[in-house]
Amino acid sequence: MIIGEYKQKVSTKKRIAFPKKFRNELGDKLIVTKGYEGCLVIMSPVQWKEMVSDSISGPFVSSVIRDTSRFLLGSASEIELDSQGRFVIPSYLIDYSAIKENAIFLGLGNWVELWSESKWQQKQKEIEKNSSVIGEKLSDLNNQ
Repeated sequence: MIIGEYKQKVSTKKRIAFPKKFRNELGDKLIVTKGYEGCLVIMSPVQWKEMVSDSISGPFVSSVIRDTSRFLLGSASEIELDSQGRFVIPSYLIDYSAIKENAIFLGLGNWVELWSESKWQQKQKEIEKNSSVIGEKLSDLNNQ
């Protein structure tokens, strides 16, 4: 299972090292794309195919399906880690995520999120502040 939080430096060439624990789980060929709340999402090609089929299955005439496809697929990039486990974050994803000097990798079970350090700190505070409300909403979802 992909879990944990890892802080990494981003080089001036926008290169970052993917945590070894995550490399062992996901491999050296990955997909990176825009995620929600301003983060990036990283997953293996197998996980990517599963997520895409779940997220965009439906009629082409649906604007929700088209917009989801544009957001997730249109911004996706295939990456291959070098011998030291590093990759270059595409510039359009740097712009979207506002990643600068430091970034945070989060292992979330089936995928990895990559956050700018400042955005993650803000999101983490929001989650911690609202943890009981989030728990209640999750309970409501599970009871449906």
